[in-house]
Amino acid sequence: MALRRTWAVALFGVDGRLVEIEADVRRGGLPNVQLLGLPDTALQEAKNRVRAAVQNSREDWPQSCVTLALSPAALPKAGTSYDLALACAVLAGAEQVPPRLLEGTVLFGELALDGRIRSVRGLLPALLAARREGVRRAVVPVEGLAEGQLVDGLEVLGAHDLGEVIGWLRGQAELADRPAEPTAGQAVEAEDLVDVLGQPEARWALEVAAAGGHHLLLVGPPGTGKTMLARRLGGLLPDLTRQEALEVTAIHSVAGELRGGAPLVSAPPFVAPHHSTSVPGLIGGGSGLARPGAVSRAHRGTLFLDEACEFGPQRLEALRTALEEGEVRLSRRDGTLRYPARFQLVLATNPCPCAPSRDADCHCAPQARRRYFGKLSGPLLDRVDLRVDMRPVTAMTMRGGEPPESSEVVRARVARAREVAAERWSERGWRTNGEVPGPVLRREFGLPGKVTALLDRGLDAGAVTARGADRCLRVAWTLADLDGRERPEAEHVAAALAFRERRPA
Repeated sequence: MALRRTWAVALFGVDGRLVEIEADVRRGGLPNVQLLGLPDTALQEAKNRVRAAVQNSREDWPQSCVTLALSPAALPKAGTSYDLALACAVLAGAEQVPPRLLEGTVLFGELALDGRIRSVRGLLPALLAARREGVRRAVVPVEGLAEGQLVDGLEVLGAHDLGEVIGWLRGQAELADRPAEPTAGQAVEAEDLVDVLGQPEARWALEVAAAGGHHLLLVGPPGTGKTMLARRLGGLLPDLTRQEALEVTAIHSVAGELRGGAPLVSAPPFVAPHHSTSVPGLIGGGSGLARPGAVSRAHRGTLFLDEACEFGPQRLEALRTALEEGEVRLSRRDGTLRYPARFQLVLATNPCPCAPSRDADCHCAPQARRRYFGKLSGPLLDRVDLRVDMRPVTAMTMRGGEPPESSEVVRARVARAREVAAERWSERGWRTNGEVPGPVLRREFGLPGKVTALLDRGLDAGAVTARGADRCLRVAWTLADLDGRERPEAEHVAAALAFRERRPA
């Protein structure tokens, strides 16, 4: 009997800490298992799962006092991902398997009672954390092998059950090092802008939003294409870079939303929660350690709130910090977590409760209209760069004339504008105009007074806030990039200011 060590990872949001598991197996005394190191309920139950898995793998469970210590001891441990590491630590401590291959290896997986290794959430961020700590090898459930091999510089091996891992530790078997071929899924037809009839102002606003990473509000009666436009924003955005894809995939891994065969999320995500969702569902939350909400699952993509006025003030106002800071911080019983949340917000709403096809047919009292649209508060709207009124669809629009531009054509213009912006801000680490702080635009990239004269008058009259002025400048730079200009002109600032006009209630 001996003292042996294995390693696992404790996850806190998308951040991880390497956990050392020590197993002290002593002769004599009453047989029992003690688990130390602030385990939660699911981890406390691991004692019974691990014992049954070892015995059902035709191995002997030590009939002695087994003490398992998880360090750092003051760090709360949660979940079932420690099972495999605990089992190997006990077997090594009982001298039933040699400890050589356990050195420098992190083990990740939940054990079924028959010894099968089940996949768990958060594999990718856990392995990224292990690599940062200098770990050189990992053993994971075979279903997570494709996800694990997204991490460069780490040898990732997959196992179906505990028996395979035991055979590998004894040098009697090899573990899988290649994921199974992904099964071909049904192809999803891309949604194209060519399907949207009319709405030239809204189509232009969508292009500007895609080119600069700006937030967008669409106001109009039902059936005018608000949802269609919002769903086609993703088709105008460029694919994620490798680093961005890993960020997004890590969040979706923690949320348990990855596909086994092709886990890497390479396209900007599109998340559209229902208006009945809760604040924790939107922002993130839950007991113990909070899980990511819709704003984090939309990281580097689009968060679409259809019927935005139906969400209610509490949920809408909860978005303000995420819009400003690009992340959410959630404090719960077991600690404070940070989830990235840099997304593009698209709001769509009817102009009033009765939602007629034309404003002339509205039967709402003025107070009802103000109360309804007033659910979108001034501070929230101040963070939305582009606001567009949708036109009712007419018979002439339905019959059409020239076919509208496709997403491919618009995407090419968006890509050129984004390349210009990325080159301009490359030294500072920003990729779009929507990320640039206002002080940088005013001081280092200030525009002449004759260019910003209209915006200055709006500030003096109180029609635009200081934050609104900064956002106007960001949109003006995007308009200049789309126009092929080196710097914004007066017409670009005027157009950006026109995008911020609030619909009268």
